[in-house]
Amino acid sequence: MSFDQVVDRSGTFSFKWERYKGKDILPLWVADSEFKCAPAIVEALQKRVEHGVYGYHLPGEYEPAINAVVRWLNDKHDWQIKPEWIVWTPGVVPAFNVACKAYCEPGDKVLIQTPNYPPMFAAPANNDLIREEVGTVLENGRWTLDFTQLEEKASDPKTKLFIMCNPMNPVGTVMTEEELSKVEAICLKHNVVLCSDEIHCDLILDENATHIPAGKLAEIGSQTITLMAASKTFNVAGLGTSFAIIPDASVRLKFTKASAGIVPWVNFMGLVATEVAFTQCDDWHQEQLEYLRGNLDYVVEQVEKLNGFSIIKPQATFLAWIDGSELGVSNVHTYMESKGVGPSPGKDFGWPKFTRINFGCPRSMLEQAFERLNK
Repeated sequence: MSFDQVVDRSGTFSFKWERYKGKDILPLWVADSEFKCAPAIVEALQKRVEHGVYGYHLPGEYEPAINAVVRWLNDKHDWQIKPEWIVWTPGVVPAFNVACKAYCEPGDKVLIQTPNYPPMFAAPANNDLIREEVGTVLENGRWTLDFTQLEEKASDPKTKLFIMCNPMNPVGTVMTEEELSKVEAICLKHNVVLCSDEIHCDLILDENATHIPAGKLAEIGSQTITLMAASKTFNVAGLGTSFAIIPDASVRLKFTKASAGIVPWVNFMGLVATEVAFTQCDDWHQEQLEYLRGNLDYVVEQVEKLNGFSIIKPQATFLAWIDGSELGVSNVHTYMESKGVGPSPGKDFGWPKFTRINFGCPRSMLEQAFERLNK
């Protein structure tokens, strides 16, 4: 696989590319990569297309994908799960909205860390709930949760759910065992359900960091909903397939009841892609991580040369959270677009002086982007 290959996405109605259609602005915003899928995934999907019949398939009966998830979590995260813990969902965004319905009543409070990606911010209000924000602070050159604030807000009897993002999007932090132990203790103390969005957990770029799934935590594991997918790692987000790992039967039943009649079955092609990604694409996965590490080093090097910008190197994801507060402009995003680069606006994440760049792309695209920013 050559991750340097530029794939022409014009005419495909790509959400990412349609935003700047007809404009000389390079789209580096929404979190899908520019990499073609692993050949094994493409081949498996082609085989299914050639079969010619695309009827109903019950996800819970598609054993190859179920076994693939069990295998992947054991191999990559040393987490031994039972097949019945898996609940298939058509994306992590529907899943944490379902969690809001399942574990809260109208008027209850939901904790959301900030900055965070827009759909997570929107989830409480979507479900007649109150969003309470938990800040992110810089400690020893690394972004982490404000645990004092987390304790304070979790102690409110109206707080029923904490939707956490780990690895954090957009800051890219991989939470340590010590940090997760603090989250665990606070949630247990105040009887707060923990829903952890871990969609980027297989994109760990810091080789000294280890992802620990929320459901693997010793004490609160049965009080967790761990959300994962092959989508970001293998660039199959458009196939609408993810999964929740819910060890406790009663917690799982509340989740499935809340989604009944509203949340559709996942796309069968997405099940096929997940099956193959988690069983046949280990080498492709490792090659991509190495490429992304090189891209990240390049981004950090280039950002540090730009006047008015700074960056804390992320430990995970293919997203760079860049501080433009010293730029001296009223709107960082407008400034970036004026240079011909289209990142995600920081205001959408709660921090308007920042911007988020997607570096999951051929190096040549990044080189073009920084050439424009340097003009």
